[in-house]
Amino acid sequence: MAGKRMGGVSATPNLTPILDMVFQLITFFVLVINFQSAELDLTLNLPVVGSARPVLSNPTRLLVLNVKDDKGKMSLNIGGNPYPENAIKPFLQVESTGALKAAGMTFDDVKDGSKELPDLMVIRADSKCPFGHIYYVINACQEVGFRNFVLKTAPAGAARKQQ
Repeated sequence: MAGKRMGGVSATPNLTPILDMVFQLITFFVLVINFQSAELDLTLNLPVVGSARPVLSNPTRLLVLNVKDDKGKMSLNIGGNPYPENAIKPFLQVESTGALKAAGMTFDDVKDGSKELPDLMVIRADSKCPFGHIYYVINACQEVGFRNFVLKTAPAGAARKQQ
């Protein structure tokens, strides 16, 4: 019974207020953190387009696909993870299955093209990437039901910064 006296006052601190404050700080940082910045491949040199406009749609989910040419072979980076060319279609199939379940649809609903998944595919391609690589990614997305695409470009003023 070290530290206690007979009839004395206990010196145990009340930790409830500090635990409450720590919980509120954790909640704040979880809500404020930007998870999309991890999906961007900052090594890409995006093409410059003067007539680029912001996206006006309101998708349920964004899927960012970073496409670049690596010595004649396509390399794809999705969500900060690199994927080889032969793993793109299986990855998109898994993503489409989850999106179909979330939307309450089946593959037959999107196969004929009458319906589309509400997810938005953001394609960020390097300016030196051949169009064939971009076409391959778009075609692979369309095969599994994704039909909403945005090609990300750099604003017109970015040309001077890159040079």
